[in-house]
Formats: sequence, C-alpha cells, structure tokens
Amino acid sequence: MIQIDLTGQVAVVTGGSSGIGLATAELFLQAGASVAICGRDSDRLARAERELRERHPQAQLLAARCDVLDANDVAAFANAVEQRFGRADMLVNNAGQGRVSTFADTTDEAWREELDLKYFSIIRPTRAFLPMLRSTAKQGQNASIVCVNSLLALQPEPHMVATSSARAGVLSLIKSLAVELAPEQIRVNSILIGIVESGQWRRRYENDAAAQAAGQTWQQWTGDLARKKHIPLGRFGLPEEAAQALFYLATSLSSYTTGSHIDVSGGVARHV
Repeated sequence: MIQIDLTGQVAVVTGGSSGIGLATAELFLQAGASVAICGRDSDRLARAERELRERHPQAQLLAARCDVLDANDVAAFANAVEQRFGRADMLVNNAGQGRVSTFADTTDEAWREELDLKYFSIIRPTRAFLPMLRSTAKQGQNASIVCVNSLLALQPEPHMVATSSARAGVLSLIKSLAVELAPEQIRVNSILIGIVESGQWRRRYENDAAAQAAGQTWQQWTGDLARKKHIPLGRFGLPEEAAQALFYLATSLSSYTTGSHIDVSGGVARHV
C-alpha cells in the first residue's frame, strides 16, 4: 500500500506501455498523481491505457504515442502534458533494451544505434520537460528525474559490449545532470536493474525449442536461468519491484537523495 499522497502532482513515464514503465505508472496512479505515459507502439499503448483506466476509473491519465528518439515527437508529448495538466513534477526516463553482441560482431551502425538509444532516450525527454520541472522546483515542490539504467553500467558483460559501454556512459550522464541541476532543487537519480521479467524475456522463452519440447514452465525456465547466471535470490525480478524503487526516487520519500542509484538486481552485483 502506497503511504504517500501525490494528489495534484504530475508524473511522466516514457516507455510506459509495458513492463517497468507500466508498473511505475500504476504506482503513481494508486498514490493519486496525474500520469502521462508514452510509447512507440500504438496498439500496446492503447492496451496499457485501457488496463489502467479499468483499474483506476477516476484516473487523470494521458497516453500519447511518442518515439523518444524523435525530437518532434518528444516536443509534442511535452506540449500535450502541459496543455492537459499544466505542469510536470516527476519524469521517469524508461526506454530501451539490451543488445547481445561482442566487440567482434558489433558493426559501426549497431554502435551508433545503441549509443543513440541509451543517451537520447534520456537527453530528449529531459530537455523537453526541464522547463516544467524548473517551474515546480521554483514553487518549492518536489521536482525529480529518475532513469532506468542497468547493472551493466558497473558490471559489464563481454557478450553485451555495446550496451555495457553505453550504460556506463549513462551513469556518468546522470551524475553530471544531478550536480548541474542540484542548485535548482531538481533531483536526478537512477536504478540499476539486473534481469527483470519482460516481453523480451518471454519471447526468448517461447522461442526456446528445447524448453517447449520438455514442457518447461516459465517459472522453471527463469529459475534455471537465474541459477546459471548466479543470481543469489534465484529468480528474475518483477517489473513491480523495479517500479517501487523508481517511485521512491521520484517522490519526496527520497527528498535528500540525488546523483545516486539503487541496485535492483537480486544480489547479482559483485562489486562492493
């Protein structure tokens, strides 16, 4: 049960049509906030909006199709939020997926795509919503930016060389933003996720011919993979568990925290 009242506040969640983003939007709505979500897939976005409205009939909710790598799309989304709600208090940057590749098989184009996605999925929404966040902060109210990053930022994997490198750069970007925006009382933090259940992992399970032939359930398949990957808690994380960390960092529950990150990896981190 959420123990904070966000009535009158506005939360913006990119990549909010599924997974971690959708679970985060749900928490904001439960706490009484007005929520704006966006996503690239119109059908998935419509389904997410329908589900949220069914569970929260009185919700103040805006769902807009937006590709966060398209500057015009992001500007239009920010304008729609301002027109609908007149403000933005919390921005959750949640977009992107991992790229499995080694240095030997990552092309120049793949490097550019990966760096573009990881950086500009944060840069463009942050740039677009900063004026509203500044207005909120000037009123002495909570203003925050939270980014979904990966444990790969601190613990790179050789089979995900491009993603690991980009994630490390994003960690530095978040720290720099936190320092730059702190005098304006805008907090910037992130979470570092390990393996969290997602549509991407579901597809891998469904495409695993050996697992399907053996009649392996999703729980069995993910449990076996968690053990192979030496995850101490022995399972994948849930979108709701990552969402709870994002919610904490976005709200005034973490009012004296900026430039920081929360590890949501089930204990798989090897660094101290």
